[in-house]
Amino acid sequence: MYSAIVFLPLIGAIIAGAISIYGAHGRTAPAAANGPGHRAPSRGHAESENGADDHGHDHEPAAVGSRPAEVITSGLLIITAILSWIAFFSVGLSDDAVQRIPVFTWFDSGTLAVDWALRIDTLTVVMMALVTTVSAVVHVYSFGYMAHDPYRPRFFAYLSLFTFAMLALVTSDNLVQLFFGWEGVGLASYLLIGFWYQRPAANAAAIKAFVVNRVGDFGFALGIFGIFVVFNSVEYETIFANAPTIAGTTFHFLSWELDALTVICLLLFMGAMGKSAQFMLHTWLPDAMEGPTPVSALIHAATMVTAGVFMVARLSPVFELSPFALIFVTFIGATTCFFAATIAIVQNDIKRVVAYSTCSQLGYMFAALGVGAYSVGIFHLFTHGFFKALLFLACGSVIHAMEDEQDMRKMGGLRKQIPITYAMMVIGGLALTGFPFTAGYFSKDAIIEATEVATNPMAGYAYVLTLGAALLTALYTWRLIFMTFHGKTRIAGDLLKRVHEQPWVMLGPMMVLAFGALFGGLIFHGLFIGDEHNAFWKSALDLVTENHLLKEMHHLPFTATILPTVMMVIGFGLAYYFYMVNLDGPKRLAARHDWLYRFLLNKWYFDELYDFLFVRSLKWLGRFLWRKGDGWLIDGFGPDGVSSWVLGATSRIVRLQTGYLYHYAFAMLIGVALLVTYLMFAA
Repeated sequence: MYSAIVFLPLIGAIIAGAISIYGAHGRTAPAAANGPGHRAPSRGHAESENGADDHGHDHEPAAVGSRPAEVITSGLLIITAILSWIAFFSVGLSDDAVQRIPVFTWFDSGTLAVDWALRIDTLTVVMMALVTTVSAVVHVYSFGYMAHDPYRPRFFAYLSLFTFAMLALVTSDNLVQLFFGWEGVGLASYLLIGFWYQRPAANAAAIKAFVVNRVGDFGFALGIFGIFVVFNSVEYETIFANAPTIAGTTFHFLSWELDALTVICLLLFMGAMGKSAQFMLHTWLPDAMEGPTPVSALIHAATMVTAGVFMVARLSPVFELSPFALIFVTFIGATTCFFAATIAIVQNDIKRVVAYSTCSQLGYMFAALGVGAYSVGIFHLFTHGFFKALLFLACGSVIHAMEDEQDMRKMGGLRKQIPITYAMMVIGGLALTGFPFTAGYFSKDAIIEATEVATNPMAGYAYVLTLGAALLTALYTWRLIFMTFHGKTRIAGDLLKRVHEQPWVMLGPMMVLAFGALFGGLIFHGLFIGDEHNAFWKSALDLVTENHLLKEMHHLPFTATILPTVMMVIGFGLAYYFYMVNLDGPKRLAARHDWLYRFLLNKWYFDELYDFLFVRSLKWLGRFLWRKGDGWLIDGFGPDGVSSWVLGATSRIVRLQTGYLYHYAFAMLIGVALLVTYLMFAA
């Protein structure tokens, strides 16, 4: 069953890819004719017999075999999701701690032996259930969203490949296998973010995501190398069994004696910072919005960005032995949590608001992992997957209804035109802000409480910033809802008359996610962080520190437990006042604090800073090497330049090759004479 869960999406990707290749040979490439600035046409409208939608917009012809590709990939993902939930309950509620299922021997080189094997424990099945459920929902939703895209088979092939790579990552039994999935999700994200490759912005965003992740992956690869040097193995069981004996050992680097496990954990976490878009390596995540909205839902809810959180949780027995590494993880997580929320409150692109929300929520997860509350962090990852996917799909529904408009300043009053989408957005927003008894209430508030009782030196810092981020989260979430769905409409022209609710193939998947956003925390709270916590997780996570934290959290006074909800209410009140009552207030506030507004609007100027430090400096270095190294030194050295000299010398040497045998015999005779003369005088 477990092998089927992992490899069924790969089979779907191969079939859809084959259909895409066959279809490409059976037709011309219509989208290329639209030029570099082409944006995919409005998707999901009813199409008439002549190839135009119900508004008279011409569309490209459908790809050959699109429907089979959609049905096969989506069907296999639904089967995979069902099997994953069976595995979730069978493993989570059983007494078996870890199952290791060998698949095949991968490679054997010296002392490094790597098998492809599936490690099945509670952490694995939790991730499998989340990944496959969200992916299946996104596949079905894409039936409607991508209905008029001419390259649907390729799109569904990429989606299924993305899912396979993530499943390979979460079921890995060793770090090399994990690295395979780690790079696989990076490749799939590149393909999907740049799916509309006719648009320069999409290509730039895909390259940016790929390059920024390479920075983090450089550290991650060094961490794996360090693991092998220290443990002489990359298998989890060997690493976990021997980690306590390695704790405290050092190695000499230049003039320093460095703790081995601390260096390894920091290098591994560098990879997590890139993959999960943490502070300083976060810049790729907002630009990833250039891909189709279903891609954003999959990246932000269940695959790419959750990989870093999973990796730290998986290696919790190692991180627990490095207090400094955990302090650093806590600092980065808390900083990301707050800083991303400050940016989200001023963004005007509806998808970018939700994107920065993801960045902030990932910071919450790392703050939990840093203080040792590993299952609390994974619980928030689990619940967040449902309501964040719901928010992105609801954004896609809005964008679809608005014929690809994403600026919230050009919306307003949409709740009457698209009431079901409005309800879905409100449900996702309530869960995100931690409204009582929704999924986010149980998981996010637990993180704030864990930082309050933790003994980590950075826990107080994390508590203040996570609490402040709770206020900002409510502010930007309700700002999005009020600007998009309430107030007077700001929709230009006759577009408002064309706005309509989406087909059920898009609304149905959102309702599945809405159920998880509303009840996921209530249903699974006891298993993840409640009374059944130890029996559920067994040995999948290091629970020594966490058990102490959970006991302390149960003894918090009521005023401490209600404080996150109070911050949520304050954030809602501010959003209501500024965007429903005092509509000119935000403009006046931005004008009064123009420097702060521009600082936040320009995302703390990280893009400009990196452009100055890295992009411009590398361009300057390349220009210098071109002009001085290539132009002055190589081409300009000597009277006619080195290149001219080489050409002249070779043209003269070529003349010696006459083709006459007696010329060659004469040259040989001269050579023999010179050799004999040398030997005579040398003696």
